[in-house]
Amino acid sequence: MYSITASLVFLCLVLTCWAYTDCGSEVGTIGDVKVSDCGEAKRCILKRNTNVTLQIIFTPKVDSNTLKAVVHGEILGVPMPFDLPNPDGCKDSGLTCPIKAGQTYTYTAALPINVKWELQLSNGEDAVCAKIPAKIA
Repeated sequence: MYSITASLVFLCLVLTCWAYTDCGSEVGTIGDVKVSDCGEAKRCILKRNTNVTLQIIFTPKVDSNTLKAVVHGEILGVPMPFDLPNPDGCKDSGLTCPIKAGQTYTYTAALPINVKWELQLSNGEDAVCAKIPAKIA
């Protein structure tokens, strides 16, 4: 009994250590979000003037011919758009479009630091949206 309880507590601690927040995935589900150099911290501390690699594993609920990466930093709770050098979610990201409903994909991008990440379908809906707790150091 105690080992089961201890295992459950350990599992809960492991699952909540690196936590992203789904910020409105409308027509897809997030399987996982990974950020390089974050380890198991509750909040990523990202170094200014460096690049990190972001990986989002997701399953769309609808087919789409395109994906557009849309990124916002939040300053005092206000989303600020962040221009990406390559907003095409199907180019140099490990994905090939079109994407199909029910199939799992892994999107990978190298990005300068900062971080609300959305993958939008051709109609502008968020397939997935993840807020990644980060602090610029």
